[in-house]
Amino acid sequence: MFPSDRNIVLLFTTRILRLFGYGFLSVVLALYLSESGFTDALMGVLFSLTLVGDAGISLLLTTTADRFGRKKTLIIGALLMMAAGLVFILTSNPLLLILTAIIGVISPSGNEIGPFLPVEQAMLSQLVSKERRTGLFAWYNLAGSLATAVGALVGGFLAAELQRNGLCTLDSYRLILCGYALIGGLLALVFTGLTRASEAPRLSLAASSPNRFGLHKSRGVVTKLSLLFSLDAFAGGFVLQSFMAYWFHVRFNADEATLGSIFFGANLLAGVSALLAVPLAKKIGLIRTMVFTHLPSNILLIMVPLMPNFSLAITMLLLRFSISQMDVPTRQAYTMAVVDPDERSAAAGITGIARSVGASLAPTVAGLLLSVSVGSPFFIAGGLKIVYDLILFRNFKLSKVSDEI
Repeated sequence: MFPSDRNIVLLFTTRILRLFGYGFLSVVLALYLSESGFTDALMGVLFSLTLVGDAGISLLLTTTADRFGRKKTLIIGALLMMAAGLVFILTSNPLLLILTAIIGVISPSGNEIGPFLPVEQAMLSQLVSKERRTGLFAWYNLAGSLATAVGALVGGFLAAELQRNGLCTLDSYRLILCGYALIGGLLALVFTGLTRASEAPRLSLAASSPNRFGLHKSRGVVTKLSLLFSLDAFAGGFVLQSFMAYWFHVRFNADEATLGSIFFGANLLAGVSALLAVPLAKKIGLIRTMVFTHLPSNILLIMVPLMPNFSLAITMLLLRFSISQMDVPTRQAYTMAVVDPDERSAAAGITGIARSVGASLAPTVAGLLLSVSVGSPFFIAGGLKIVYDLILFRNFKLSKVSDEI
């Protein structure tokens, strides 16, 4: 097996492990915090600070990853994931949990968090040709979505089964956290198998001009993309998977097993939609694929709280997930295409950090809104995402890279 092949297999393995852990935890995370005495507002503050901390840690790690070492950066991220899970197991003290959420790696959304995605994107972009890049990212996202789906299903059913067998609710959630911490440790071990072929090219590093955030030629376009991605993520922060699970629990009294099944189906559909983005992007281009699939998914998101019963609300949610992730592999491929090879970790990191910063501002507001109007986070998220789509299309539809695969 060639080194590049081995690295791709390992990166897909780590993606699957990590997203399984995120999905595994996301169904019960808000329920655990609620059971530990957190109010809706305090829960929103914790989720916001989680994403703020993620932005800071990711900024430090991803903008130096190409020089410090991509593999070492990923191992550090995995250890932070394991540490966060352990602290959440050992205490329910709000201050300690908030501090841990800032420093460690805990995903309230069930989606990527930490330095992993930017660094892995840079590695994968280096290991394949540009013609294969969008397709590889589609499979990479499918693997993650399937892992998140299975993790949510297993986490929800395991919590329900533990409670049926006599374990108290809080302790059943702590066992889920124990599994999350173990996954972080396993992730660190798998990362040690990456080879030199996954690191940034030395010649590229030597030729690049000194810079503060790992960028040189591409600062302008990365800044524009970062601002737009921040808006999209701010909108998404109102409907984190943990919040949606909590919303279905409060609105329709859905139990953990039901919630696990819901998000299993949702993430499964999201993963399949990522694959469908590849042939569509070949026909209409990367930017058009991003916008033309994202717009209807946001209309469906707005419709979820308008539904009069559980079945219809779930139908709208699943329809939304069936097209909501088609912009993800195209967005990743576009970002990698517009920057130089030695800027890829930094570009992916900075745009990812912009998303984390944007997302970090929303949960605090969403937590307050849940106490007042349980449907309003869906309306705000959908509306802002539509604004993002329109601005993105207006500014980048004529880009030369928009039609590259």
